[in-house]
Amino acid sequence: MKTRLLSLCSLIGFTVFAQDYNETINNIREAEAKSALGKMMQRANLNTGNYDLKYNRLELEVNPSVAFIDGEVTTYFEAKSDMDAITFDLASNMVVSAVLQRGNSLSFTQNANDELVISLPTNQAAGQLDSLTVAYSGNPISSGFGSFEQTTHDNEPIIWTLSEPYGAKAWWPCKQDLIDKIDSIDVFLTTPIKTPSNQDYVAVSNGLEQSQTISGSNKTTHFKHRYPIPAYLVAIAATNYEVYSHTVDNNGSPFDIVNYVYPEDLAYAQARTPVTVDIMNLYSDLFEEYPFANEKYGHAQFGWGGGMEHTTVSFMGSLGRNLIAHELGHQWFGNKVTCGSWKDIWLNEGFATYMSGLVIENFDGNDEFTTWKQQVNGSITLQPDGAVYISDADTLNVGRIFSGRLSYNKAAMVIHMLRKKLGDAPFFGALQAYLDAPDLTYGYAKTADFISVVETETETELSEFFEDWLFNEGYPSYTINWNQPEATALHLTISQTQSHPSVSFFESPVTLRLLGNNGQSQDLVLNNSSNNQSYTETVNFDVQTLIFDPESDIISRNNTVVLGTDAFAFDTGITVYPNPSSDLIHIKKAEALQVSELKIYNILGQTLYDSEFSATIDISSMASGLLILQLKTTDGVITKSVLKN
Repeated sequence: MKTRLLSLCSLIGFTVFAQDYNETINNIREAEAKSALGKMMQRANLNTGNYDLKYNRLELEVNPSVAFIDGEVTTYFEAKSDMDAITFDLASNMVVSAVLQRGNSLSFTQNANDELVISLPTNQAAGQLDSLTVAYSGNPISSGFGSFEQTTHDNEPIIWTLSEPYGAKAWWPCKQDLIDKIDSIDVFLTTPIKTPSNQDYVAVSNGLEQSQTISGSNKTTHFKHRYPIPAYLVAIAATNYEVYSHTVDNNGSPFDIVNYVYPEDLAYAQARTPVTVDIMNLYSDLFEEYPFANEKYGHAQFGWGGGMEHTTVSFMGSLGRNLIAHELGHQWFGNKVTCGSWKDIWLNEGFATYMSGLVIENFDGNDEFTTWKQQVNGSITLQPDGAVYISDADTLNVGRIFSGRLSYNKAAMVIHMLRKKLGDAPFFGALQAYLDAPDLTYGYAKTADFISVVETETETELSEFFEDWLFNEGYPSYTINWNQPEATALHLTISQTQSHPSVSFFESPVTLRLLGNNGQSQDLVLNNSSNNQSYTETVNFDVQTLIFDPESDIISRNNTVVLGTDAFAFDTGITVYPNPSSDLIHIKKAEALQVSELKIYNILGQTLYDSEFSATIDISSMASGLLILQLKTTDGVITKSVLKN
């Protein structure tokens, strides 16, 4: 792993960042889910499957004060089979006034299935390239898709779009599936020159701005994007933006990060967006050069919480570091390589979520990264079920597709566990191979494609790993029984129960941290391949405490460590709740179990609490992170962990 420890660390402390993560991960999924709501019954239109998109030119007129669009969209397409008609997706409330091909009018119909069906003048043979232009207008908001918004900020009008997954057809005639990307686009966005309060309108779209042309009281801004793009990532916005840039050196081939922000938020934005350069450099080091380095990256404020990763310009509801990291991560995982179906959404959202965790690891250090993993694991294990991979039936359920617990958090931790299983160099090498795979790069990928690339690149068979952690449900709970019968030997048994019957046993490397009476520390990494597996390990000090998974690298919950006497296993009967907690924790134990002493340690082995047993303990003054509760009983020493928020 190429680690970049940057001189410019977080603009905010980690405690604040942890709050930012918890808030923005919900805002991110809410924005993405909200954009999908109401359209999940829309499936890829079989009637658009007989042609391949090559190019779109969008010539659009909007007034941000009015919920209306007037436009012409020119489409270049290649026939995949002989065809005498072509179908575009377009909301039925949009009014098509004409369809032209080389100056000739073509006949067309619109139907209640949101289809624009155009009759071609002659049969178009397979492999033949042709084009046509659709002139249309209407109020996209009245279609109710939530993909075209006209509203205000600080009493100034704004129009913006957000089309994931099936909202693009609300505002332009397109082919909106997860099969066919448009090879390139030009967007000409015409707006009034001035807002009603006499401020300048500024237009935003994908790619590089080419020109601004004044005609009377209107201004046309031209954007050019020369990378493949799906319809749902095409976006426009216009309001009285302030515009400023940061430059990414990119090893001598610089490009700009262009920020379009509300004037009232300019100081706020200028204090937060510079970190984007450092995050861009980190991702370029870990993965590869920014996929759209010949154009730009940017942020444009819009009116929802969270963000949306439109290619080359993410629409942002706020500018916290976590949101910046998440949406920028999508430019690699989601935009360069796009999930091939909504069942594979984890390939977009899981990676973007994990990349925001990598920012914590590299900018804030390992302790903060461990806390991030603890928080993510806490979210995942709040419920005993749930798979990362989405079933056929659940592709109709927007809440399931954009589940923060599964598609974002659990997917991110599965990616992290894959990293721990493979090692850093093979892991990041495999991801680079995935991003550059000839059949996937700037195209679409399904889960099977990802697994195939990783297995081939690392020469590792991973079917059981993915079957357990990706396709099936739940998580393990571990019991570690140990004793030290002699000075240099440690005996251990690792037992496991599962929260869901779909998995009989979760294989995973297990890390145990041994802490000695005199500050000694040693980590053991054990390959746990079967239940009740026993180990004998060599140590060179008296072990005082054993900590299970000290850096929270495994999705798990309700884990117990037991220092036994002659017999390893006994019924601990101990529950610690709530977990996580910010103030009080309660300890429930079996009535027959006698506890003579209770200690609390941090993961460094420092004693934070030492007293007789109490059923309630105030931990509010202890630092955030993983706390180790050690209970001395007549049967042995029992260790439980609790996350302090």
